[in-house]
Amino acid sequence: MSTDQTSTPADGFSYTLTRTLDASPAQVWQAWTTPDQYAQWAHAVPGSVELDVRPGGAWKATMQTPDGAEFPLTGSYVEVDHHSRLTLGMDIPGRPDPTLMTMELTEQGPRNTVIVLSQTCETEEERDMAEEGSGMLLDGLEGFLGDGGRG
Repeated sequence: MSTDQTSTPADGFSYTLTRTLDASPAQVWQAWTTPDQYAQWAHAVPGSVELDVRPGGAWKATMQTPDGAEFPLTGSYVEVDHHSRLTLGMDIPGRPDPTLMTMELTEQGPRNTVIVLSQTCETEEERDMAEEGSGMLLDGLEGFLGDGGRG
């Protein structure tokens, strides 16, 4: 039996995704922090989303993949700066500390918001999966807001 080991960079494996959305920071914030709205665009199972948006508050949602598979996610909020910045911890089974993801919102003009999602993961594979999931989230959010927030 052989084991291949790769060294992890000291700062981990990171990604950053940036999009400009046709909505105000307040609209983007509401879509991300209101359970009913979040469930509409984030591929969550209806009724599974609970968001206690305050530092230390818990969140949970059961996500559904396009092929119908479901997987539960849980975590807590680390930083909450209304309409500007949200850092949340995601519980990873078998790990003592949560993985952090940060969402930053910057107003750009009268009706646009630049959203930046960033995360640092322990492995390259974990980063690639998280980046793909975050891209799907942004696609869903963009579609939801483009429909006037009606999903």
